[in-house]
Parts: sequence; structure tokens; C-alpha cells
Amino acid sequence: MSLQLDWSNEQDKLEVPEEWISRLEQLLQIAGEMEGLTDGEVTLTFTDNEQIHQLNREYRNIDRPTDVLSFAMQDDGTEELDIIFEVESEDEIDPISGMLGDIVISVERAQEQSEDYGHSLEREIGFLFVHGFLHLLGYDHIDDAGEAEMTAKQEEVLQKAGLSR
Repeated sequence: MSLQLDWSNEQDKLEVPEEWISRLEQLLQIAGEMEGLTDGEVTLTFTDNEQIHQLNREYRNIDRPTDVLSFAMQDDGTEELDIIFEVESEDEIDPISGMLGDIVISVERAQEQSEDYGHSLEREIGFLFVHGFLHLLGYDHIDDAGEAEMTAKQEEVLQKAGLSR
């Protein structure tokens, strides 16, 4: 197995060019390699501000749109329900075991931010994807040390993929 990107487009504000998907697959491979991760699946959904606002309110109790949300499947958080799989034979594969999680990106917010920061929309989408991926792996930016670590990792991945500012 290898790192796999499964994606869907649930918005109609912007076209999602095939080049974005190729770039995101590249970013997934680079970030995974840097983290020593060679197997797993990430699901990515492109959405708009209205839909991500609803998700942010429902899952985080924050009543405003955001740029990216991550939902880790391998999370060891105490708020998650334990899922128990009954395996009848060694040949049976657990369908969730390789699933790292879901990333949701608002392309509307990404476009706004790319204009605010003065770089391409492709770079902003890439940044948000890598940011979301690192969250799936347990990284966070609650404090200054965590934020510095995530920022350094994000920038290194983006630099390796040729997405500098």
C-alpha cells in the first residue's frame, strides 16, 4: 500500500483543476515521507464558506467559517467512541485501519487568503492541505512551540514541492 488521496468537490464557486490534485498528491507523498509514513488514506473535500461554517459550528461549536478542518480517524482522543471490529479471519481487512482521516477545505476562504497573503491560490490550497494533514497526524498549534513546529514542517513540505511564497 502507499499514501492515497481520495477527493471530492462539493462546491461550485471555483473549478478544481486536475493540476491541483496532482500537486496535492505530491504534497501528501512529501509530507508522509518526512513523517516516516508510507501507508494510509486521506480523504479531501473541497467546499465553500457556507458548508464549512456549518461543519465548524456542528463539530467545533465555532459559529463562523474557517479555511480548513481535519477529522483524524487514528485519533486517540477521549471524546471519540471506540470502534471495535470483529475479524473472522486473518485475511479479512479492516476498512478503516489505513484511513488517516478527512480534510475539508473551503476554496472560497482559500481564495480570499491567497489574495490577502499575496501568493497563488495553488499555494494556499497546498498550505491548507499540508496543515490539515499534519493535524491528522496529531500536530497542533495550541501553543507557541506547537505552532512553530507546524509552521516549519509546512514550509519545508511546500518548499520541497516548489510552492514558495
